[in-house]
Amino acid sequence: MRSVKSLLAAGAATLMSSMAFAADMPIAAPPPMYAPPPPPSDFGGWYLRGDVGMTNQSAKRIDSATAAAFPTTTTGLGFDSSPLFDLGVGYRFNNWFRADLIGQYRGKANLHGADNVIAPGFVGSNNYSGSKSEWVVMANAYVDLGTWWCITPFIGAGVGGSYNKISGFRDDGVSYSPLLNNSVAYFADNGKWNLAWAAHAGLAYRVNPGFTVELAYSYMNLGDAAPGNYRLFDNSASGPSTIKIKELTSHDIKLGVRWDLNSPPAYMPPLVTKG
Repeated sequence: MRSVKSLLAAGAATLMSSMAFAADMPIAAPPPMYAPPPPPSDFGGWYLRGDVGMTNQSAKRIDSATAAAFPTTTTGLGFDSSPLFDLGVGYRFNNWFRADLIGQYRGKANLHGADNVIAPGFVGSNNYSGSKSEWVVMANAYVDLGTWWCITPFIGAGVGGSYNKISGFRDDGVSYSPLLNNSVAYFADNGKWNLAWAAHAGLAYRVNPGFTVELAYSYMNLGDAAPGNYRLFDNSASGPSTIKIKELTSHDIKLGVRWDLNSPPAYMPPLVTKG
């Protein structure tokens, strides 16, 4: 009987000791819950761009040998509107600064204008007609001014070169005093490269992480243009042209798109299978 009591006492002591040891052990923390990684920040990357638009062009004056020799007033000098198209590649450096390089074609715009000349014993006018087109290569930089409801206003500037081509240029010279004397000169087509620069402003709407639509305005300064050699209508004279169309400028309205080549894929939830 004593041995049975001794065994029960020893068992109770062992059980109490085990419970005390277990109480002193630290409780293991539950495993952390899975949290998806944060989306990558909109920091930078390459993009492609394209634009279509319309030009509103003008020129400051027409220089010529006649204008250099006599008092001359240029009237009605300007161009009709023409379409423009461009393609380019760019890089976004951070969420407010980006830059791109574009190639742009500006379609033919009809030219009109006249030089009124007053000289001793002579009053006359040179009426000009023809057309102008350009190829432009330009590097641009832009500053994005913040985003509200997916709309980002921006400003920018660009510098590059413009190949200005004059086609079908014609000078109808008319003298009114003292003797009526009509003379018509035809000029060969001619193009030349000029320094060009631009200022930009607009609004960009981000349709999704990889696609943006722009509505923009650009002021373009395209330099000068000049037709080629001339010949009179009766072939009585010909030679190098002295005519230069000075300070071509344009106010352009463009609708453009940008494709982000580094945009992250849309988030896809993990697949769940049954069974």
